[in-house]
Amino acid sequence: VILSVTEGEDKPLKYPQMFHVADVILLTKVDLLPYLDFDVNRCIENAKKINPSIKVFCLSAKTGEGLDQWINWIDDLRGSHAH
Repeated sequence: VILSVTEGEDKPLKYPQMFHVADVILLTKVDLLPYLDFDVNRCIENAKKINPSIKVFCLSAKTGEGLDQWINWIDDLRGSHAH
């Protein structure tokens, strides 16, 4: 699931099925956090109420924050399916 910080931390509770079936949340536009009323921890808590095993990557295309972690996760996943 791709979720922008501009959408609000309540999205997992509004759309639980989407978060229930997802393996990952890409929380985007985190470079905007200083300018928004968005609680990252609350968002993650809401998502984990729906799906305790969901993984969250906080990303910013502008600054590059979190991209390495996400890419490494994809590489690890691809490697585990190579056999």
